Amino acid sequence: MRRGSLLDISGLRVIFHTYRGTIKALNGVELWLNEEERLGVVGETGCGKSVTALSVMRLIEQPGEITEGSIWLNDKDLLKLSEEEMDRIRGKHISMIFQEPIAALNPVFKVGFQVAEAIAHSQGITIKDAYPQVREALEMVGLDWQRTIDLYAHELSGGMAQRVMIAMALAVKPKLLIADEPTSALDVTIQAQILELLDKLVTVSQSAVVLITHDLGIASEFCDRVAVMYAGNVVEIATSEEIFSQPLHPYTKGLIDSIPVVGRSKELAGIPGVVPDLVDPPSGCRFHPRCKEVFDKCHTELPSLSQVKPNHYVACHLYQ
Repeated sequence: MRRGSLLDISGLRVIFHTYRGTIKALNGVELWLNEEERLGVVGETGCGKSVTALSVMRLIEQPGEITEGSIWLNDKDLLKLSEEEMDRIRGKHISMIFQEPIAALNPVFKVGFQVAEAIAHSQGITIKDAYPQVREALEMVGLDWQRTIDLYAHELSGGMAQRVMIAMALAVKPKLLIADEPTSALDVTIQAQILELLDKLVTVSQSAVVLITHDLGIASEFCDRVAVMYAGNVVEIATSEEIFSQPLHPYTKGLIDSIPVVGRSKELAGIPGVVPDLVDPPSGCRFHPRCKEVFDKCHTELPSLSQVKPNHYVACHLYQ
């Protein structure tokens, strides 16, 4: 049964073949998204957030491989499309803002050409015909278009580069925008400006958003719902308000307890242990070696993501 009117990811498994062995990067990921909704995906580095995003874009390349699952966008399973069909969807129906904006821009072409190329690809027009729309796209993100179109990537500041990436992603008015850590490489002041800009533009464009971040504060402010990932699994999904006020999964509770709060007298509580090696992950629930509430079943059976309250899902044997 489809759970999201726009996007529905079910049973997604991704592996990477390395000299150390096979990395089980995604272990049956479940996620869904409705039209114009904002979903935050949070978790520690290496938990599978970016791999999930790249899977939706069908940008997993060797030595990586999608081995199981489905990714439905409206009425199409993206994993069953040809590369030619998928190329027509990328940049038109789905856009992505990458984590390192300067690295994502082509160093040998000017900014104006790259924005025009993105618009041309989405509309099926020539790059020359797309140039009149470049001015509007750059002005939309607060850039001086006359100056910016003639700059190369290395001439941009981090904030300017991210604004260019946002312009390229939203100029095509995609149904789905994936933003992978869009502010991680920026200082705090610029972070706030970029998030405010992104908030305004996705509201105008009516795009749904998957925001990947390790910053729980950003997720709570920007997103309607939050999905928490751990070691290749989604362990909890709830509304932003509920996941911070009533977390259920022991990992989610540990994450929230580790957030510094001004005026809180209680000591910060860290999560014991370390993130597992995904070449040889723990059996059963991957969090059980670090969990304070572990019991026998956790060692042998992987819990499924189940609804325990309206709009609140958790993958934990404590609730099944």
